[in-house]
Amino acid sequence: MATTEGSIILRAGRADVARARARTWRRRVIRLFLIFAIVDGYLWYRYATDNPLVFSVPEGMATYLPAVLLIVALFFLLVGQFVAMSRSPHIKIRPEDIEVGLSQLKGLDAQAGEVQRTLDVFMGYATFRNELGGNPRRGILFEGPPGTGKTFMAKAMAKEAGVPFFFVSSPAFRSAFHGMTAHKIRAFFRALRKAAKKEGGAIGFIEEIDAVGMARGAFSMSPAPDKLGALSVSNSVGSGDGGTVNELLIQMQSFDQPAWATKMWHGVVQYINGYLPAGKRIGSKPAAYSNIMVIAATNRADDLDPALLRPGRFDRRLYFDLPTKQGRRELLDYFMDRKSHHVQLDDHEVRERLAHDTLGYTPVMIEHLLDEALLVALRDGRRQMNLEDVYEARITEEVGLRQPVTYTEEERHGVATHEAGHATVAYFLGVGRRLEVLSIIKRSKSLGMLAHGDTEERYTRSRTELEAAVAIALGGLVSEETFLGESGTGPANDLATATTTAATMVGALGMAGSLISYEALSSGPINASNLVAKVLSDAEGKRRVEDILDTQKERVAALLEENADVVMALRDALIARDELVGDAILRVIEDALSARQAPASV
Repeated sequence: MATTEGSIILRAGRADVARARARTWRRRVIRLFLIFAIVDGYLWYRYATDNPLVFSVPEGMATYLPAVLLIVALFFLLVGQFVAMSRSPHIKIRPEDIEVGLSQLKGLDAQAGEVQRTLDVFMGYATFRNELGGNPRRGILFEGPPGTGKTFMAKAMAKEAGVPFFFVSSPAFRSAFHGMTAHKIRAFFRALRKAAKKEGGAIGFIEEIDAVGMARGAFSMSPAPDKLGALSVSNSVGSGDGGTVNELLIQMQSFDQPAWATKMWHGVVQYINGYLPAGKRIGSKPAAYSNIMVIAATNRADDLDPALLRPGRFDRRLYFDLPTKQGRRELLDYFMDRKSHHVQLDDHEVRERLAHDTLGYTPVMIEHLLDEALLVALRDGRRQMNLEDVYEARITEEVGLRQPVTYTEEERHGVATHEAGHATVAYFLGVGRRLEVLSIIKRSKSLGMLAHGDTEERYTRSRTELEAAVAIALGGLVSEETFLGESGTGPANDLATATTTAATMVGALGMAGSLISYEALSSGPINASNLVAKVLSDAEGKRRVEDILDTQKERVAALLEENADVVMALRDALIARDELVGDAILRVIEDALSARQAPASV
């Protein structure tokens, strides 16, 4: 998997960790043997001299024993709290307790290759340092959206290397007492060094490092509550104590610290050297190398202090993106093998379709989707999920649960007309789009919905496609005005979507007669970056957005008037059946078009 894996020197160096672990084991056995030998020898000596050990409470001590025990208990109760607060908040996981390895990670081939190369050097650290003169990598930053496999990758690294895994969440470092946060960070790195000396290596994982590693002197601001047009000063969030970042920087640069016994020996040597001439002084050995790798994870890497990303610290950034279609297919195959499912889901074409339709899903979201599909099957009294269960779970996750509400006849007619307008525009203008679900069933805040997606996985959009997206969003509004005489409150979200798309065309993509990018404007230290607000706050930008919206509205109005029979057919089908899925939508549209083309009967 890794290019360095074939190196003879590095393959030989893989034994470095094993040798260190064996050396630690021998020391433990020898230490245990010596302790037992000393205790056993002392007991035999007492027995041979007719003076065996007898455990008894001294005379008169029984009266004071309860009070002494109470004082001791109170002492440990008070002191124990401070000791507990100053301890490292990590969780230590042995490699044999980790279930997932690099071979079980699906959809992360690029990241796994880089990780394997890093592990080759980590395992053969002594060879890499002593024979090649290199400095092994000590810190890696995993960045990317939540649920993309950052924690699983770190655990897989520990299992692959066969060394302890120290997991800690950054907020756990926080303490109400001044200076205690830095103390906990020192305790965490001290535990790493101790484990590395005993086991030949250790991997530390800091989750959400942005909680303690934000840029010093910076602060961010969250948006105000909904329906307020400004930012609230009370929502500002500071980066916290700069000493926390300083402590992280110091510890990342101070992996190799001598043990207490070595420190005492250095003190003795230094004292003796004070009485010796310059040429006769005793030399001291440098601190032993600690084979430690620290991995940090965040989805806000740009907010971290720049000093944390310099060489010698988290100098390698590994981005975890959403899985590609091939990655999602591998994840589906992996999860399906472990979950009860109908034979229908074993079909190659079905799994390819599922891989396509889960665009934008993280590995965690894909597994959760299948778990929800199993729950749908169980509610229907079945012990195996099928394709319909998966799509029902997908709609529930993305849109919301079905809500049993009763529309008035007027509302039912209006919602059906609105959704039929969306579907008609999407069919005629949405090139490369596939109509998936058309429904007038209430879910969450939506009274109805049209779900449509790409027929092929796409990463870019043309101007024609963006204009079509605006047109599809306006389809419901225009349909209400055309066939009902006026629009209602239904198009509110559609207008927001259309405005956002049009503002992006104007302010970021240069698709409206100007090449000026509003994204180039600095957002300032306390302003949220909002492209739509930047565009609409500019008179010329707002005019261009309105031009796009007006043009597409006229285009949609002409389209719906020309295809009124298709809108009516979809509307009537929705009123009769509540929901149309996949091919059922196309059949209604094709039947309407066929009826239009059929010759009039004599």
